[in-house]
Amino acid sequence: MRNMGEKVLVIGAARSGLAGAEFLAKQGCQVVLTDMKQAAQVDNLAELGVSFIWGEQPDVAAIKPDYIVMSPGVPLTIPPVKYAQEHGIPVIGELELAYRNCKASFAAITGTNGKTTTTTLIGELMKKTGRNVFVGGNIGVPIISYADQLQENDIVVAEVSSFQLETIDTFCPHLALMINLTPDHLDRHGDMAGYLAAKARIFENQKESDYLVLNYDDMALRDLAPQSTGKVIFFSQQHKLEEGVYLDGEQVMLALDGQCITICRADEIAIKGKHNLENAMGAIAFAYLSGVSPSDIREVLMTFQGVEHRLEPVRTRNDILYINDSKGTNPDSTIKAIEAYNRPIVIILGGKNKGVPFTELAQLVKKRVKKAVVVGQAKPEIIAALNEADFHDYVEVDTFEETVSTAAGLAEPGDIVLLSPACTSWDMFSSFEERGKLFKELVLAL
Repeated sequence: MRNMGEKVLVIGAARSGLAGAEFLAKQGCQVVLTDMKQAAQVDNLAELGVSFIWGEQPDVAAIKPDYIVMSPGVPLTIPPVKYAQEHGIPVIGELELAYRNCKASFAAITGTNGKTTTTTLIGELMKKTGRNVFVGGNIGVPIISYADQLQENDIVVAEVSSFQLETIDTFCPHLALMINLTPDHLDRHGDMAGYLAAKARIFENQKESDYLVLNYDDMALRDLAPQSTGKVIFFSQQHKLEEGVYLDGEQVMLALDGQCITICRADEIAIKGKHNLENAMGAIAFAYLSGVSPSDIREVLMTFQGVEHRLEPVRTRNDILYINDSKGTNPDSTIKAIEAYNRPIVIILGGKNKGVPFTELAQLVKKRVKKAVVVGQAKPEIIAALNEADFHDYVEVDTFEETVSTAAGLAEPGDIVLLSPACTSWDMFSSFEERGKLFKELVLAL
């Protein structure tokens, strides 16, 4: 992609915005970085010639950028973007910028829940190909940070969100995976149709030589298959497939290229729970299509322990197991977390809601949870849902620091204290990682 000498407006000074601004400045672009809040560490960008606009919307007409690079957290409804769209100024995101400036092939993973676990697992599987593998994207490391360092034989394994996919143009992963779809980010996308449309952009530029892996058990995703130009591979826990990855009794099977191969038993997969079996099945398809042998796939599945902040065991104290699932940022993710355990649960819920109802979660809490501790901005909505489900064994707290000590006081030997908030962290924290880190510190300090 031609960058030198172009004028670029970068909107949003979080991780991807800072990385994008740095990359463009080093490419010789005139870069203007803007955010409604001033970023803390921008001295290196100033030295590269980046200029800044803080605390106000940029005047696009005055700046006259050749194009705009959006951070995924910034909605496309703000006035500068509307002006750009009306005046034919291209608006792209950091994912698109990275793809245009990268020689490597892309494997991209999206879905509502399980993206980070699946992306990390696929990264481990891809290493068995002997090629250089770079894992990033929505998982935490902006791809643009290393895009120009990658070679044609390298692989980028990218977790991509609906926000990132809203601003693609030419982005075309050779392998695309959609794990599942449940209500999330409806405050941004309006409804499930808008959310699905954003997610489905992951395969809109694929060619016949590319692959799209879909969850056959999710009807919304299964119905996308006719729209795909690439070859569709399904995976299923509920159906025996003529082609794809499926569960046959206790055996995880792979049927592709005229072969039917037993990968392993479901209970041999190190990460537990039905949702993680779903994640593993999608990863198996990716790995096999990339040339990883069934024996190597089995080895990785039996040893991969999962990711930080996702059903992460922190400590056992007084025979009470403390689990950090700070990445449970929507009700469906928390439902899957509760269903992963057979022991009594004291759950910590709350944070900032994303326009998603808590009704179904509350009904499961009534059936499967012993006690609940509720905190954060969405506390009234969660409590209303719990009351509606006739579950009243909850305690309200005002600060996150109170959650762990309160939950510990409610728990008994043999119980699990589970942080799985069903909400984002943005009312109290900058990220789910920060929330999970504090949870672990509080648990270890008990």
